[in-house]
Amino acid sequence: MQSAWETSSASMSYEDMQAWNAQLKEVGDQYQGLMQDLLARMVPTEAAGSIHEDMRKSFEAGAQALMKNPALLWQTQTRLLQDQWLLWQQSMRALAGEQVAPLITPSKSDRRFKDEAWTQDPHYASIMQQYLLFSQMVEELVESLDGMDSTQQRNLAFYARQIVSAMAPTNFLSTNPEVMRRTLETRGQNLVEGLARLREDLENSAEGINVCMTERNAFDIGENIAVTPGAVVYENELMQLIQYAPSTEKTFKTPLLIVPPWINKYYILDLRQDNSMVKWMLDQGHTVFLISWLNPGPEQHDVTWADYMQMGPISAMDAIERACGEKSVNLVSYCVGGTLTASTVGYLAGTRQADRVKSVTYMATLQDFRDPGDIGVFLNEAVLQGLEQTMQLKGYLDGRSMAYTFNLLRENDLFWSFYINNYLKGEMPSAFDLLHWNTDGTNLPAGTHAWYLRHMYLENRLVEPGGIELDGVKIDLRKVSTPSYFVSTKEDHIAKWNSTYYGALLPKGPVTFVLGGSGHIAGVVNPPQKNKYGYWSNDTLPESHETWLENATYNEGSWWPHWQDWMTQNGYADVKEMVPARQPGQGKLDVIEPAPGRYVKMTIPEVLSEIS
Repeated sequence: MQSAWETSSASMSYEDMQAWNAQLKEVGDQYQGLMQDLLARMVPTEAAGSIHEDMRKSFEAGAQALMKNPALLWQTQTRLLQDQWLLWQQSMRALAGEQVAPLITPSKSDRRFKDEAWTQDPHYASIMQQYLLFSQMVEELVESLDGMDSTQQRNLAFYARQIVSAMAPTNFLSTNPEVMRRTLETRGQNLVEGLARLREDLENSAEGINVCMTERNAFDIGENIAVTPGAVVYENELMQLIQYAPSTEKTFKTPLLIVPPWINKYYILDLRQDNSMVKWMLDQGHTVFLISWLNPGPEQHDVTWADYMQMGPISAMDAIERACGEKSVNLVSYCVGGTLTASTVGYLAGTRQADRVKSVTYMATLQDFRDPGDIGVFLNEAVLQGLEQTMQLKGYLDGRSMAYTFNLLRENDLFWSFYINNYLKGEMPSAFDLLHWNTDGTNLPAGTHAWYLRHMYLENRLVEPGGIELDGVKIDLRKVSTPSYFVSTKEDHIAKWNSTYYGALLPKGPVTFVLGGSGHIAGVVNPPQKNKYGYWSNDTLPESHETWLENATYNEGSWWPHWQDWMTQNGYADVKEMVPARQPGQGKLDVIEPAPGRYVKMTIPEVLSEIS
């Protein structure tokens, strides 16, 4: 049976051959340029070298565990031979025209094998099944290994999964039917364009490859994303404070301050008007302020966690008092912004200033880092020392390196799918605001990030009374009496809810915990009009997250209205104390510039002077 390539080649005219030769020459030139680009990047940083060494040790530990279990080794080898024999028999029957049931099929969530050739063409069906059987065997083998501690086994499973995902037949020209058809249709132009895009992406990468996920010029901050009206009314060397224009005639007396993460830019909470959490909060009657963090560079080398606290939420609260005349705020925080907020609330409690915060909301926030998930693979002592050395030399961690790491946590969806589309098919990714935000990263100051990784992720010291000290104050979250609202998401792979839940057990004040559906982004940014995902609620806080979920009630739709009810029914946003809507610049703070401000528009290449 001839392949599509062989059939096409046999029918080529002289003109076709000439066109192919020209394309192959162009591919060769692009490939040569690519090799030169790669050779210039071959020397790994201290961090990359540490990860490579950890990977080697993980596979070595797995091999030793397997050699100590001859029965498991024999069973694995026997099963592999049996699977190959059965697959060969099935392939022969399929080639003979017989309808045969596949030995294995992809999971419903696996989008790699959607092309009909994977089920209709015996050649591709055999390749797919061979890969899936191998993938299944590796996963089950790692799970069956004895004599490894849980951390070793987690690391081995992660590294093995990365290798197996990289080996997928969809990632190669000759074993991907869609790419083969595209190559024949365009006479290889897709490969020429793909190689050019790969070189462009490499140029915009720090370590690894930051694949382009969306059309680069489709979005402009302040033009078609982050467009909620407002103004910057305060700024310092670390943040700008945005006050948004009200959308109601009256607003709650107590202002609301949003503390977003600085690992990404704030506008995930203000992408479009139909999914903007900022816009929705304004529509509910809140006076909304938001911190827009600086995208740091080498100059911020020595900025500390305490500096982020003082120049972030505390300075913002001081500014809000001048803008509105209010001495207290309702805090809403997200991800690492929530971890900083917990530190801040603990600091205020330790300095007898707890009344500055009327309520605090934590969205997808880790305070107890007992289970960091797969990101923990990159956070053992050896890898952390490598990261610390790299950050010490540069003064920062390049946000593109972190983005590449986070993408590998869901490698097939966030890396390999774009690798195939951009580099093998030669297609431009479509315009998607969420993915634009995902690739519009920020750097991280060396002094802050190294401290955060060690004290939080590696040593889990925030949960210990006095485990961390900020500006001479020992932080004890058990002394926090501020009413708290925690919302986590069930499928979150960054702030896993089986860890975030235990942060809700720390404060001594009243706590409400809610579990949303979906993941770290979609489960949080879930506007009510979409009526998606749902959430679980439970008025009790048992000692374990499993018990909490067993006794929780499932609710349809978004958790946002539940949060608003919590705010109003408890008087944190008091419906009896409404005031005329406040406009930016009306108080003692002048307007500096229109929202979204300068800080959020600074890209990593601009910060690092990589572009003119």
